[in-house]
Amino acid sequence: MAKKPTTVAEYLKGLPEDRRKALEAVRRVIRKNLPRGYAEGIQYGMIGYFVPHGVYPDGYHCDPSQPLPFASIASQKNHMAVYLMCVYGDEAHKAWFVKAWKATGKKLDMGKSCVRFKKIEDVPLDVLGEAIARVPVRAYIEHYESAIRTMGKRGSKKKVSKKPASKRIAKKKVAKASKKKAVTKKAAKKKGTKKAAAKKMAKKTSRKKASVRR
Repeated sequence: MAKKPTTVAEYLKGLPEDRRKALEAVRRVIRKNLPRGYAEGIQYGMIGYFVPHGVYPDGYHCDPSQPLPFASIASQKNHMAVYLMCVYGDEAHKAWFVKAWKATGKKLDMGKSCVRFKKIEDVPLDVLGEAIARVPVRAYIEHYESAIRTMGKRGSKKKVSKKPASKRIAKKKVAKASKKKAVTKKAAKKKGTKKAAAKKMAKKTSRKKASVRR
């Protein structure tokens, strides 16, 4: 099993030449436009750009031991990718990014969390650089915390809405039980009626027999 890279230099060294050159070009643009306060390092097995714990001690809410992710670049099996959390978490920034990229005439292959490309010529580096430069650390932290609060509110709403659902289930159970009781009573009544009819018939038969004997 190959050793996982622990530094950016190790990561780049382990790539095929064409991919190394492409990611080095993307890296240069990111570093040139990266606002003050962010740091570079290996994060989640990729070349990452993040808000260090020294700037934002709370870290990433999914794993507080990790610094707050901002962007990443990586070589994947079938493509290379730029992960832009700063774009995906902000609808206005995302709209600007998509419009600016498409205006260059280059095809945008945008997934749920990344922009994919196969060669460096597919990437409008000036648009990428501006996307990075537009998000200073303080603004990014504020937006991130606002998004987390919104997520928390949604979560608590879901918990509240679960109660009426359980009440509805309980109601259904009661209705089902009472329906079952009613059916059982009806069946018992029917059975009783049948028994009474059988007794009546037996009585008539015995009377007839008695009259015949006489």
